[in-house]
Amino acid sequence: MAGVQRVLSKCQRCVDDGNFYEAHQMYRTLYFRYMNQKKYTEAVDLLYNGSLTLLKHNQYSSGADLAMLLIEVLKTSFSPVTEDTIDKIVDLFKNMHIDCPERQPFMAAAVFWSTGAGNQKKSGHPVLHQKFAIIFWQEKNYLQARYHFLHSSDGQTFSTMLIEFNIVKGYPSEVDLFLAQAVLQYLCLQNKDTAQSLFKCYTRDHPDVNDGPPFLFPLLNFLWFLLLALDGGKLPVFTVLCEKYETSINRDPLYKEYLDRIGQLFFGLPPRNNNQPGFLGNILQSLLEGQGQESGGADGHSSNRQSTGKTTHSMAAVELD
Repeated sequence: MAGVQRVLSKCQRCVDDGNFYEAHQMYRTLYFRYMNQKKYTEAVDLLYNGSLTLLKHNQYSSGADLAMLLIEVLKTSFSPVTEDTIDKIVDLFKNMHIDCPERQPFMAAAVFWSTGAGNQKKSGHPVLHQKFAIIFWQEKNYLQARYHFLHSSDGQTFSTMLIEFNIVKGYPSEVDLFLAQAVLQYLCLQNKDTAQSLFKCYTRDHPDVNDGPPFLFPLLNFLWFLLLALDGGKLPVFTVLCEKYETSINRDPLYKEYLDRIGQLFFGLPPRNNNQPGFLGNILQSLLEGQGQESGGADGHSSNRQSTGKTTHSMAAVELD
């Protein structure tokens, strides 16, 4: 223990004297010592403090190197996601310069670690995504902020960011489009509660949205009815909604892809068959099959279900994966 303290004191002197290369090497030496002894908690604290020290002295490459080693320790030790660990990761990320080449790889490694650290979300821990989203929002990087908010459970803060994004970067005619894409993508990710929270906060707080429902924007009325229909899960209701608001849905070609997936997840719609005439054709075909199943019994249901095939959809993979 005394030997470690001597090395740490020497590290601090190197930092004070501006000898950052030597300080970096000593941090790495102590890191290997801790790992050989399986002192993972000590290794995490060492790497966090060392990385933060170097980053605050604008030694971004060296600081990021220690930060990446911290993620390796978390993976090696199978450390669970905790509030303290998330705060350490986010603090280091925030102190990396926006143009630091290692910044994005560090974030990606942290998110990947969180997928296997007792977290059921394959896309990463929602709190970690939320913290990253807020940092990107503060940096006015709306697209990155939007991506990470989509993988969080914070619909209220996402709403505030999305309103600002629309006002700063969008057009008045796109007020409903900014919300619709996010709500539909949340539903594709099976995050119904956050989709409802986002819709409620956005329509309540956006200065260009009237008090509703009903709303002046037909697409917002569609979203409102859709969110209400989710709990019932009745395909005919979903079909009527999509037919009634087809003009609004057609404003963005991706909406039909999203709605096809939502139909499968929440309303029992089978995957689209390549021979079927598009999105509404898929829904109507399913309804016709359902009528035949009612007269044909349970065996007929199973046979029709299997005959639809298993076509997969692109569905804006960058946004949703």
